[in-house]
Amino acid sequence: MSAISAQVPYPTLGKITQFDPALKTLISTDAKIEVLASGYIWTEGPVWLKESNSLLFSDVPANTIYHWNENEGIKVFLKPSGYTGLGPYSEEPGSNGLIINQKGELVACEHGDRRVSAMPLTSGGKRTLVDNFQGKRFNSPNDIVQHSSGTYYFTDPPYGLPNKQDDASRELDFGVYRIATDGKVTLVANDLVRPNGLAFSPDEKTLYVAQSDNDRAIYMAYPVKPDGTLEKGSVFFDATPILKEGPFSGLPDGMKIDKKGNLFATGPGGVLIISPEGKLLGRIETGLGTANCAWGNDGSTLYITAKNYLCRVRTLTKGIGF
Repeated sequence: MSAISAQVPYPTLGKITQFDPALKTLISTDAKIEVLASGYIWTEGPVWLKESNSLLFSDVPANTIYHWNENEGIKVFLKPSGYTGLGPYSEEPGSNGLIINQKGELVACEHGDRRVSAMPLTSGGKRTLVDNFQGKRFNSPNDIVQHSSGTYYFTDPPYGLPNKQDDASRELDFGVYRIATDGKVTLVANDLVRPNGLAFSPDEKTLYVAQSDNDRAIYMAYPVKPDGTLEKGSVFFDATPILKEGPFSGLPDGMKIDKKGNLFATGPGGVLIISPEGKLLGRIETGLGTANCAWGNDGSTLYITAKNYLCRVRTLTKGIGF
């Protein structure tokens, strides 16, 4: 991979496209999409480390988590990251979505080992949080969020299986799961054929879930009940027409929320910026298949994993948690 991260100024790509004047309060239309590093196979799961001003991200096919910061550039943080078995497994064996939990541990959705794991950032001792539901193995946990109560919610689509949805080892349908603080796993949504990225609204009363389906490329909104289960969801934003009309490729994938409740949701053409009312305000147009994003620095910088690149863009808003 390229040591672009050691270069100043950084190369850029794409542009910011405005669909509504309200975008100007969130990001400048002349903001630059900086390329910090390149040469990966498929980048995913960016997560910011506040204490070290650093970023971790997955290269799923390479079974590796990388570490980046402004001064040191790129280095390998963890390999293997999601598959510890013998021999080849699939096209996407590594870790996907990453978060830092309330204990300061790295929590990873692992495709190859078909589990959600937690690991201290400064030492070993990785442990499995969950790897099955009612005795049946997960498919390939994809993305995860943690509620302020300590519970986790994660998605389990088929992308990491050797033969995807047709794999002979598949034991479960695809769904959204909740891990209670006592470790109990509950299926909280099973109405999506390709559940992917997910994020909470600022008040945690809504869980947004992206569906990576060519025929129904949507972002769903599920009201969260006091007991942590979900009410019936509704379509928050339908990106299928954007996908069908072209010329942009890319399906709904990872997403993050700013403090005002705006979604920064990867999808056709890059990162769609959608208001809390479900209105498309603009797009961070990478022009590439864009997998995920994460807030970093003081919360106003959005880091983006797009195909074989790690990018960032400065915004005028701040993400939740900063």
